[in-house]
Formats: sequence, C-alpha cells, structure tokens
Amino acid sequence: MVTAEDDMPERMCIVTRAVMDEAELVRFVRSPDGEAVPDLQRKLPGRGVWVKAARATVTEAAAKGLFSRGFKAQTKAAPELADRLGVLLRQQVVSHLSLARKAGEALSGFFKVEEALRRGPVRLLFHAAGAGSDGSAKLNRLRGERTVVCDFLTTDDLDLAFGRANVVHAAVAEGGLAKRLLFHVTRLARYDGLDFKVFGSEDER
Repeated sequence: MVTAEDDMPERMCIVTRAVMDEAELVRFVRSPDGEAVPDLQRKLPGRGVWVKAARATVTEAAAKGLFSRGFKAQTKAAPELADRLGVLLRQQVVSHLSLARKAGEALSGFFKVEEALRRGPVRLLFHAAGAGSDGSAKLNRLRGERTVVCDFLTTDDLDLAFGRANVVHAAVAEGGLAKRLLFHVTRLARYDGLDFKVFGSEDER
C-alpha cells in the first residue's frame, strides 16, 4: 500500500466500523457552526472522526447522519459533501504536481517525457484522460518497473499544474516529491473507485 508517511496510526471508520491505516481514511472535524468539514492535512483542532476514503462511504455517512453519532453532537453534512471532497482530493494532486514542476522534478510534452523515460528513472507517468492511445502506448512501453501510470487527470488538471495549455503527457522523476505525489494520486484513485492495476506492481498498493 502506498503511503506518504511510515507507521501511520490506525483509526476506525464511523461507517464501516473497520480499523484502517490513516492513509485509507479521511479525517473530519466539526466546525463551530456544527458542520462536518474534511481535514485532509489532519491538523485542524478539535475532535476528529474518520471515514473510509471512498465516495460511496462518505455519501453514506452524510445521508445516514453518522457524523452526529461520531461527534456525539448534532452535525450537519451537506448532500454534496462527497463531491466536494472529491474536488479537494483532486486539487491536492494538482497542487503537488505543480510543486514537483516548480522544483524541476516534473516535466511535460511528449518528446520531453519520452526522453525522460529513456534516461530514467521516472516514478509517475501522466496521460490526460482521453489522450490518444497510440502516444500513450508508446510512452508506456518505455516505462520502468517502478513507473506508475496515471491516466485519469484531465487536460485542465495538467494545464493548471504546469501553468500552460494543452498538456497531455507529463512525467515526475524518482525521489524528491514523487512519494508524496504518489500518495495523493493513489488516494484520489481509490476514492473514485478506479482500477488499481494502473498503479504498477503489487507491492506498491
């Protein structure tokens, strides 16, 4: 399983009642006006409750009033909470990809990515959703054993991360910010129930 930190503590999901590593959960806090608020950095003050990082589970927690039970106080959960959280998780991926670009650890453009894959090592390989299959397949054939392929970010996501238009392919070098970025990519994929086979070898999941 991919995590951004080693030895993360375990918590109980208020929906499934299963005990899981924090990497598989999202922490929520209760705002002063009594609303359930996601705390993705796990740093907001106050009592926290934990929900499995899956869209369906967050939807169930909101629909069944389980946040009130978890906080032991009447707590509002907006019907669109699961969608809002999905947006926040995607924004985290884009933000960390942008940081990698600013640090010189990420690049974009088919030929630059192709060169990076040949030179290696590349930890993450991005194809925009709907990218041409021929170009993506050619780059995929060059990936190393530890190269993770992500093909569910949109062109708009990649454009925002790289600060330019029409970004279709991108690569992030091994090391540096790649581990943290991989954590966020994996969490977003799991939240939306995407096929984990795109994430590489079994020991990475």
